[in-house]
Amino acid sequence: MPPVTPPIHLSTTYLRNPDGTYENGYVYSRAGNPNRQALEEQLAELEGGAYALAFSSGMAAIQSLFLALKTGDHLLLPDDVYFNVRLLLDEVMADWGLTYTAVDMTDLQAIEDALQQNTRLVWLETPSNPQLKVTDIAAVCSLVDDRDIRVAVDNTWPTPIHQLPFALGADYVVHSTTKYMGGHSDVLGGALIAKQEDDWAAKLRRIQHVGGAVPSPMDCYLVSRGLQTLRLRVQAQTTSAHQLATFLEGHDEIEAVLYPGLPSHPQHDVAKKQMREGFGAMLSVLVRGDAKRAMSVAAKLQHFAVATSLGGVESLVEHRKSVEGPASATPNNLLRLSVGVEPVATLIEDWEQALATN
Repeated sequence: MPPVTPPIHLSTTYLRNPDGTYENGYVYSRAGNPNRQALEEQLAELEGGAYALAFSSGMAAIQSLFLALKTGDHLLLPDDVYFNVRLLLDEVMADWGLTYTAVDMTDLQAIEDALQQNTRLVWLETPSNPQLKVTDIAAVCSLVDDRDIRVAVDNTWPTPIHQLPFALGADYVVHSTTKYMGGHSDVLGGALIAKQEDDWAAKLRRIQHVGGAVPSPMDCYLVSRGLQTLRLRVQAQTTSAHQLATFLEGHDEIEAVLYPGLPSHPQHDVAKKQMREGFGAMLSVLVRGDAKRAMSVAAKLQHFAVATSLGGVESLVEHRKSVEGPASATPNNLLRLSVGVEPVATLIEDWEQALATN
């Protein structure tokens, strides 16, 4: 009888049959592994894609997509793009010959004005990190629909529980599976999911195979295990995040709360249109004062760990500007919150005491 919990296949190589063939097509773990195949099938099904490719990190997934472009190609990025994406293009792929334009992705006219003859990819992050700007995915896809331009969406923050980019017209979805997919801050991984088989499919699979930035069988197992509770965790975290955002918006020591679920959010109507069952478990707050004040508030929180990353069962808080560096457009007084599964009353009380003691 098959086991309820799938086994972990740690072998890096597989026996050949006398005629030179391989059982089940597995040759070498970089090329394929039962745990990775299972994870990729799960990810493709969750996002509604034709196929998925698992990688050793979210950035490895992003880089693999960029590697599918050609020298001289141009891409559009959000003006508040995740800072590591810009570093990847500026510092690692500078000699690749790619060019990019950073655009306010909430402004369709600005996007249209930035398109060039050699634009081949529009990269979207919605809600964005860490300012939670919301891009109208369907409108952007419609804008480039009759051109040879693909649209990719980083769906790490909303997850497929709250947002399905393929249903809105996107061509690719990317995840840092380190975050909500794994869900427990104990595994590093990434994924690239494609809406359909096309002329890039073989290229992307080859980049994964030959480049070798693949997750280990254990990593694949841990992400697959996390997917079993994804909906339960994300729904609980989202409910708490919305309540916490509402509380903080009314606090005198908070200058602004950036959360798409609040009516005060500039793109709240867009978020309502394209997100479902909630608005995610991430929010950012602008503390009254400067960077020192914001970091002091974070340090006084007792149930939010001051640490990088997000999407785990524990609540985290981080001063993003100090992580991203002086070139970052992130406000000095911004704290990014990843809301965990703790009782929301405990989290609200924690913020009350942290703000009251400053």
